[in-house]
Amino acid sequence: MSATVITNIATLVTNDPSLRDPDPLGLLRDAAVVIEDGRVVWTGASGQAPATDDRVDAGGRAVLPGFVDSHSHLVFAGDRTEEFNARMSGRPYGAGGIRTTVAATRAADDAELEATLTRHLAEALRQGTTTFETKSGYGLTVGDEARALRLAARHTDEVTYLGAHIVAPEYADDPAGYVSLVTGAMLDACAPHARWIDVFCEKGAFDGDQARAILTAGKAKGLHPRIHANQLSHGPGVRLAVELDAASADHCTHLTDADVDALASGATVATLLPGAEFSTRAPWPDARRLLDAGVTVALSTDCNPGSSFTSSVPFCVALAVRDMGMTPDEAVWSATAGGAAALRRTDIGRLVPGTYADLVLLDAPSHVHLAYRPGVPLVAGVWRRGVRVV
Repeated sequence: MSATVITNIATLVTNDPSLRDPDPLGLLRDAAVVIEDGRVVWTGASGQAPATDDRVDAGGRAVLPGFVDSHSHLVFAGDRTEEFNARMSGRPYGAGGIRTTVAATRAADDAELEATLTRHLAEALRQGTTTFETKSGYGLTVGDEARALRLAARHTDEVTYLGAHIVAPEYADDPAGYVSLVTGAMLDACAPHARWIDVFCEKGAFDGDQARAILTAGKAKGLHPRIHANQLSHGPGVRLAVELDAASADHCTHLTDADVDALASGATVATLLPGAEFSTRAPWPDARRLLDAGVTVALSTDCNPGSSFTSSVPFCVALAVRDMGMTPDEAVWSATAGGAAALRRTDIGRLVPGTYADLVLLDAPSHVHLAYRPGVPLVAGVWRRGVRVV
């Protein structure tokens, strides 16, 4: 493959750890980046860029790593418009929430599910997402969970088994029996298609003991834990995540001082999902509290049909800056390098020699415009593994 240089970059976000003090983004100004064989091979001053076969003029615009969306639920059918409309209108709504999506997903064929998945992936790509994680969790039978993961694995390596999303309707009177299924036959069918295992540890879903049993069983099958933790109330999820060395504890809306201390002392990333708070009018996570304590924070969309139906990482960056106490630099780092950390990856989320050439060209001179101009389609170009795809 030939080499390409992108030159005349007003601001290049590298997230290079060697350049991060005091700048968290490792910014290079009037910069260039060279990509070859799908990887970054050089960054530096635009005037010093080596000659290459192909040359792209950024025109004085910003370039940053592709967004890493480390939490989404994209294998589903149907939508929950009526539920959202009732919530936003202050009206009671009696339909089944997640169970509504479970029924629609079970009824859909593979082609319909994959078409929905690919449509949302294309939508996310146009907004700068080059790496995404996605979960099962809307089938809740052995066959439906396994097919969701099989479909997801055609499109990403970051696939998560979430049989423990809620207790399946058939087991409403036997939650222990459902945990046995999730840790037994369902896990056996799903593990070959997944890298991760997740559980919704929350009142009304799975308690701490159930969550520990599920995640421990997954680890025994070679799946690494992540966890929906402390979204709706205080609970054991965050500290369980740290105890089990989960890659991420996701949501982290209701935290005690002990929860924050646990995250700061461990390797578990706190993944914040502001689209969920936007769509449910719930309290915002306190990102400032976590960052000041030294916790590694990621930002992700939580794209799902019920509580956060957005695929836009730029939208989540703007929310985090406006309502969660993050600076624009912190939010962009969390949506790129932070997301990579939540997936335990060092080959994405940064633009330094050796990393994948996943990058975004903004129609703006600075990454700050992502928060400064919310809702504006600023993504002018996207490269994934060195190939321009937008």
